[in-house]
Amino acid sequence: MVLYTNIFTQICITLVAVAGVYVLTGLTGMFSLGQAAFMAVGAYVSGIFVVKLGLPFPVACIGAVVIAVGIGFIVGIPTVRLRKDYISLVTLGFGEAITALLNRTTKLTGGASGFIGIPKKTTALLAFTSAVVAILLVNWFKKSKYGRQCVAIRGDELAAKAMGINVARIKITAFLLSVAFTAFSGCLYAFYITYVDPSIFGWKKSADWVIMVFFGGVNSLTGSILGATILSALPEVLRGLANYRSIIYAILVLLIINFKPSGIMGEYELPDLFKRRKGRTKLQKEEN
Repeated sequence: MVLYTNIFTQICITLVAVAGVYVLTGLTGMFSLGQAAFMAVGAYVSGIFVVKLGLPFPVACIGAVVIAVGIGFIVGIPTVRLRKDYISLVTLGFGEAITALLNRTTKLTGGASGFIGIPKKTTALLAFTSAVVAILLVNWFKKSKYGRQCVAIRGDELAAKAMGINVARIKITAFLLSVAFTAFSGCLYAFYITYVDPSIFGWKKSADWVIMVFFGGVNSLTGSILGATILSALPEVLRGLANYRSIIYAILVLLIINFKPSGIMGEYELPDLFKRRKGRTKLQKEEN
């Protein structure tokens, strides 16, 4: 039971981060290989606030997210004006710089040995509630004017500019929203495992999140959630096949990319599937 609770909690924490990546990649078409760095900022800053400054957990989380968004603003202002492929390179460099900095600040963060002594505050209920709220907020954003503008930018940036959309402003808005979700997931993560070290937040974690979004369906929030759930649970399910886990994981991803490039869900959301099923039922009744 404890094992299943642990898996469920970690999946929910991942869903919060992936919700942010979906805003950035799924809606706006930008690729970031440094998102895990913002997770690190959320984890370390909230941990320092609680352990070293004695602040309450909720206050520490809010402060950590605000600081992460501030850093994201400094990084994002020049970055979002670049081409999409350059954005991934810049954010990769930023992520590696944060990792290197955390490794060297021994007195404050514990350096490569990690930051210990973080109290356990994250529960399965808190993680689940956070995931649900994050998904609902992203769904609202997707349906809002800003979300539609993000989709227009993803489709054709020049055409979006011609339509009068402030591309730079929309991009930075999506980027900062993504940073906020990722930083908060870092807070939840730190106060769940009670220990963090820089190696946890490398570029591979950022790449995993992007893979989850594409695996489920880059154009579908439902697909991104499904992809994150499957690929987060898969390593635990295949724990007994530790020597073959990475191979199975890679094969599964390659099969989806080759035979269903749009992901498991394609462009469909959960309500769309219910509508299609209802329409088929109605059609069958009319034919009978």
